[in-house]
Amino acid sequence: MCGRYATTRSSGELSALFESSDDTEGVVRPDHNVAPTDRVPLVRVSPEGHRSLCAGRWGLLPHWSRSAAGAARMINARAETVATSRAYAGSFARRRCLVPADGWYEWVRQPDGRRQAYYMTPTDGSVLALAGIWSVWQSGADSRLTFSVLTTAALGDLAEVHDRMPVLLPPERWSSWLAPTDEPERLLVPASAERLAGLEIRPVGAAVGDVRNDGPQLIARVSVPPTVTPQELTLF
Repeated sequence: MCGRYATTRSSGELSALFESSDDTEGVVRPDHNVAPTDRVPLVRVSPEGHRSLCAGRWGLLPHWSRSAAGAARMINARAETVATSRAYAGSFARRRCLVPADGWYEWVRQPDGRRQAYYMTPTDGSVLALAGIWSVWQSGADSRLTFSVLTTAALGDLAEVHDRMPVLLPPERWSSWLAPTDEPERLLVPASAERLAGLEIRPVGAAVGDVRNDGPQLIARVSVPPTVTPQELTLF
């Protein structure tokens, strides 16, 4: 899954990178520790037909949801079932978006019980576009733009960190992902070997595990202590 990520570029920089209008209304801020239900930038096609940078909440709420209570459980949609899921199928067919990110986090449990955090990010500092789907949920005066990130089976070295990874969209596929199509399943193309080779798997500190923490120190590389097996621990 993808349960935490970073997006630190300004709305002006993102609108330039994605060739979109800036409709975030000043609410986008750098966030090194995006958590479920946080309000963050996404790129979608506006009703007028142009690319629009908007602020949406992470955790898709289908329009028929009775409450917003389940949003935190809807942050990821599996690419293998997104086209048939009652919660996600409508958005996948008609409301796809790009989710700008600097990188994402995963945790690996060590044999001695410790959880080591890793940050996956492009080595060249370029922006990532995670494949997303969006929906608008409304209850009375409460109207929310919400979204989920699509995930797929992890490839290459990423599989050593977690068995899932976000669906990554290179710039040449942004337009097709956003465009209407009768066969959206054909858009779910695995990341290329070249794209995967350009990702750094960086060990980072434990502070990212607390959603209250933020700042560039969260993505700083740390030294990983040697792995200690449970058998070795019993020797002392």
